[in-house]
Amino acid sequence: MPSDLPLLLEVVLKAVVVMAAFLTLPLALGQLEHKVMGHMQGRLGPMEAGPHGILQLVADGIKFVQKEDVTPAAADRPVFRLAPGVALVPYLVALSAIPFSAAWVGADVPASLLFVLAATSVGVIGSLMAGWGSGNKYSLIGGMRAGAQLVSYELPLVLSAASVALAAGTLSLTGIVQAWSWWWLLWQAPAAVVFLAASVAELQRTPFDAPIADAEIVFGPLTEYTGLRFAFFLLAEYAGMVVMALLFAVLFLGGWRGPWGDVGAVGAVWTLLKATLVGVLFLWLRVAWPRVREDQLQRFAWLVLLPLALLQLAVTAVGVVVLS
Repeated sequence: MPSDLPLLLEVVLKAVVVMAAFLTLPLALGQLEHKVMGHMQGRLGPMEAGPHGILQLVADGIKFVQKEDVTPAAADRPVFRLAPGVALVPYLVALSAIPFSAAWVGADVPASLLFVLAATSVGVIGSLMAGWGSGNKYSLIGGMRAGAQLVSYELPLVLSAASVALAAGTLSLTGIVQAWSWWWLLWQAPAAVVFLAASVAELQRTPFDAPIADAEIVFGPLTEYTGLRFAFFLLAEYAGMVVMALLFAVLFLGGWRGPWGDVGAVGAVWTLLKATLVGVLFLWLRVAWPRVREDQLQRFAWLVLLPLALLQLAVTAVGVVVLS
């Protein structure tokens, strides 16, 4: 037992660090969204709570805690109550396997790319559960849209990630960063575009937010949720953005590799800076782009993203054979 103590302490320390990152990074991104939207659209609301609105998230948290937790009479109660957790926990699992630097990774599992992609795809089941369990026709429509969106966009998402894995010759995220080269910014650019668009669709963010289209179906799967359960869904959305931004930075931007050092904390800073740029892009899309119709959303996935992802995979395969 004493010989296992250092290993146990390491596991506990990593778990604490991952949990701390999971609880702070999504909130930081949420605060950034308030600021980005506030300045780009001239919104005064997010500027009132505290100096320049720095306490807006605190005010939102107090508001959610004060709201009554209501379960509709027609709801499937176990499904309704478990849905927020099912939507949230997969992103915590995925975050644990994403490396911030060569040494800073919660769990450097084999084939970590597949592990992260599998974990993130489970989050949509929370939306399906919420849509079915609410006993509300608008919620059900939103849940079905979320499921159809996952089926459509998961394939180009996986194919674009497979292109990078093929180029690197490994399914390990750490190995992908170590094999990454600056000229991949051109070689894997189509895959990056596909991955980014598919990520936005999987996260149900504008312009692919048809599952929660407030002008059509109230608020989709979240229509009947209040208080902390609704807050958990919001936290899951921002956690998903953080995970996808970090994954994009690792796959396409070289992760912790930078021009002025990439070891330890310096490497983690590079990863966070690159992920922040991707996160701001997610926020900009919400502000600048209108929502697309459900049929347009499906057509874009099957007729644009999927062929582009397949073409990029073929180009990568040819490049690997020629360069090897």
